[in-house]
Amino acid sequence: MDLVGKRFYYFLFSVAIILSGVAATAFFGLRFGIDFTGGFLLEIETEQPVSIDDVTQRARVSGIEGVTVQSSGKQSVFIRGKDVTDAQKQTLFAKVGEIGGNVTEQRFELVGPTIGAELARNASRAVVFASIAILGYIMWAFRTVPRPASSFRFAVCTIIALVHDVLVVVGAFAIFGKVWGVEIDTLFVTALLTVIGYSVHDSIVVLDRIRENLKKFRGASFAEVANVSLLQTMNRSITTSLTVVFVLVGLLLFGGTNIFWFVVALLIGIVTGTYSSLFIATPLLVWWQERTIPPVSPPRG
Repeated sequence: MDLVGKRFYYFLFSVAIILSGVAATAFFGLRFGIDFTGGFLLEIETEQPVSIDDVTQRARVSGIEGVTVQSSGKQSVFIRGKDVTDAQKQTLFAKVGEIGGNVTEQRFELVGPTIGAELARNASRAVVFASIAILGYIMWAFRTVPRPASSFRFAVCTIIALVHDVLVVVGAFAIFGKVWGVEIDTLFVTALLTVIGYSVHDSIVVLDRIRENLKKFRGASFAEVANVSLLQTMNRSITTSLTVVFVLVGLLLFGGTNIFWFVVALLIGIVTGTYSSLFIATPLLVWWQERTIPPVSPPRG
């Protein structure tokens, strides 16, 4: 099975997905939660079910600015806004109690705008630092790869696969934010960093097998060695990923609303990371190698 030979189909598919996500991010933007923008998050539970529109209207009447309401269960809602006083909270509880019965405060978080901006900067730095550290480590780890292969190309292809996974997750959440009002928070950044680690781990498994096989099959072309390595590691990569996916699906179904979108981000990232390690990092490495050092054609006659 010549998987590497079909690399341009994989590239075309990935480019289509990434461009869709980039377009969604450019046009819709990401909805930042209070972790980044500052404000408050209030979760309340009512005795009787209430609609989002009713709670939103009563929150605005209570004088709360920039309010958004999201359901978190049959009788629970999340209320977010720029700022809220104790008097406004009590007024809100009274007005919601008129339609929902007894109101119980489940959670209240308050984040200042300065802390939110600092979290945004630190999150960006964490992603950039992780990428640079991974690039340097892979170059060092693959320094013994046989020539004319290059540890630098191995490292860069791993980083490109990593960026591919991040862009897919970010693009997906730009769409989720537009359609369902999903906001990103520090859990989203945690999910991205986890996806980065998983993507690199999966890519290194394949690339390390290529390094081993380059020493074993010295007479074969780079593309042939890469294809054999891909076939040898595919079953392991897919099986490992499925065990993680099964756990995440369980968390998605039974983990509760507080971590729902965190699990969604992980699930998208794990699936994408498995795909990119098999069908982006390795085929891209082959393409780059052949562009740098064209394969030798067999003699005629």
